[in-house]
Amino acid sequence: MERRLLRVLAIRLALFALPFAVYFVWRALAVRSGREMGSTPWPWLVAAGALLAALSLIASVVFHRGRDTGVYVPAQVRADGTVTPGHFIAPSQRPQRPYP
Repeated sequence: MERRLLRVLAIRLALFALPFAVYFVWRALAVRSGREMGSTPWPWLVAAGALLAALSLIASVVFHRGRDTGVYVPAQVRADGTVTPGHFIAPSQRPQRPYP
């Protein structure tokens, strides 16, 4: 789990750093060709990085398929007071409703 979380965090950090990397490469090429550069647009770079990271979060929510597929059966309390935890079952094992 930790390795997966670190991978997701590294991807988000790379997406946040992407506008900075593109700008500084472009700036280095522009200075090398003799073009004068103004000050670094830090707010725009931060906003672009935050936008890329936010879009990746939204895309992961929209396009992510969970490992738990099937029908969710909620937790139930039995007559003796024990609790059966919620779980997923295959769609073919779904209990039929007693009413139409």
